[in-house]
Amino acid sequence: MIISENMFTVRDLTYRIRSAALADAKKLSALRLKIDGETEYLDREPGEAFMEEKEFETLIQEDSKQSRHLFLVADIEGEIVGFSRCEGHSLKRFAHKVTFGVAVQKDVWGYKIGKELLATSIDWADSLGIQKMSLQVLETNQKAIRLYEHHGFEIEGILKKDKRLSDGMYYDTIVMGRQRPVS
Repeated sequence: MIISENMFTVRDLTYRIRSAALADAKKLSALRLKIDGETEYLDREPGEAFMEEKEFETLIQEDSKQSRHLFLVADIEGEIVGFSRCEGHSLKRFAHKVTFGVAVQKDVWGYKIGKELLATSIDWADSLGIQKMSLQVLETNQKAIRLYEHHGFEIEGILKKDKRLSDGMYYDTIVMGRQRPVS
């Protein structure tokens, strides 16, 4: 689905949250690879499950057509610095929910870009009557967990020793969900 763009300014940094466009595919491919190398909060090692420009183009096209999919980017003067996706389900038993994921490059952490990608996605989901948003977050990402809780997400489960990080240790993945408030 395509949504209207919004501008945000935080401490003299102005950025825009908007729907992903086909022209973003090449930048998204490079950004995803970069972000995977900046943090262990995400699922991939740098270069794993690499998505080429064409794959992003296909994803953007499909997400733009699907009413229960949303692919957002955050850009600063045309340079993409973050993205998020909500992916809906085609099976009737799961059609009431979407899965949310977000990634922001490290040099712009602290400017509320992830927060605004999340808030925009929640507003979109609520406007469509989507009943549930779900996500997964690494136990060590306490800042993200607090952000999600602040936006109404609750811990629904823990996947014990789910990820092995570079220190050789295993860490839990927290499963969180947000139910649409009853009107």
